[in-house]
Amino acid sequence: MRFGLIGYGAWGRFHARAHRNAPGGELVAITSGSEANRAEARRDHPDVKVHDSAAELLADPNVEAVDIVVANSMHADLGVAALEAGKHVLMEKPMATTAAECDRLIAAARRSGRVLSIAHDYRTSKQYVRIKELLDQGALGDPMYININLFRNQFRDGSHNWRMNAATVGSWILEEPVHFMDLILWYMEGYGDPVSVFAVGNSKDREFGLFDNFACTVRFAGGALAVISQSLAGFQHHTQVQVVGREGAARTFWSGAMDRAENPTIGFQVRTRDLVFERGVTECETVEFAADSEGFKLQNQINRVVKAFARGEAPTPGEEARKRVVLSNEALRSIREGREVELSF
Repeated sequence: MRFGLIGYGAWGRFHARAHRNAPGGELVAITSGSEANRAEARRDHPDVKVHDSAAELLADPNVEAVDIVVANSMHADLGVAALEAGKHVLMEKPMATTAAECDRLIAAARRSGRVLSIAHDYRTSKQYVRIKELLDQGALGDPMYININLFRNQFRDGSHNWRMNAATVGSWILEEPVHFMDLILWYMEGYGDPVSVFAVGNSKDREFGLFDNFACTVRFAGGALAVISQSLAGFQHHTQVQVVGREGAARTFWSGAMDRAENPTIGFQVRTRDLVFERGVTECETVEFAADSEGFKLQNQINRVVKAFARGEAPTPGEEARKRVVLSNEALRSIREGREVELSF
């Protein structure tokens, strides 16, 4: 599968490297809105065609699929253009900044017959995948409570400070908690969509939507709850996910000096139904995982996408990713209006 990459900023460089290492994949084209970044791409990848614009890359007949790694506000327009140019599309999260933009992307994918997939890469990390497997196997019983917490340092600004501007980032809920929105919906996909969200947030001298501290409670029809909290006013990068079912529980954490730490500390403990009822265990057991860096998650994701696109499949279809955008934006509305918001997808 021959990929073109749109976006060669800090994270785009990681995408380029992942494409170079993906079995069955080939990076054949790169472009960026910055001439300095295009010059870097030429130095880093002298055997890859570097185009002067996205339009030029999309017209390249050698490109079969496009990986879009740009500011959130640009996702919809570039994704639609790529699909209409006959390319498969891998889009960085969030899918877009509004439900209407998501709908444009979904419609373009259907018209073109091309594949659209969104990069929710927590689904390719072993520790989070293991929780999904435990839930699907019924090892924890029906899920009752999910808690996800992130404590980290400030976001990077992004090219032209796009991440510091609500007009280009959408909101900071769409920037990081959208990963956790994806996890809770993925974990609960067998139990129906959530029915409401209540959220709070605050920040120091930032425009609305750019919350240093954010928390929300998501309710499901069967009574299950999910709580997501995030602080960008902390230090380093520390994530914890806890899932409690009627017959078991699991907990995992990831800690590193930064989000792209190569050697993070990882932990995973679980108490399953079998442990409790068959062996009489009242504590938990520890599961060992090798260090799983952000770059490793990305490589897993690109490997998976290359194979899926070759089969004409989307690992995370637009219809799924749209719900994550809706949930994130309704959490933002909950903060604005100071009330619990009923959800409709």
